[in-house]
Amino acid sequence: MKKLISFSTLLFFTCYTEAQDVKMADIMKENGKIYVVIAVMLTILAGLVLYLVRLVRKISKLEKNK
Repeated sequence: MKKLISFSTLLFFTCYTEAQDVKMADIMKENGKIYVVIAVMLTILAGLVLYLVRLVRKISKLEKNK
């Protein structure tokens, strides 16, 4: 039952966000600034992934030494 509630909530929020009209994204796309936003987002995401990979390696190394 808990999985059904969480799935339906996720589905509702997904449909709700797609139904909104995003004027700011259209304006940024016309000006060519949307590519800058995407580049910044990808840079942040890549940094987070690299940080997590390094953290996992350090943790596994500490576990081996114990």
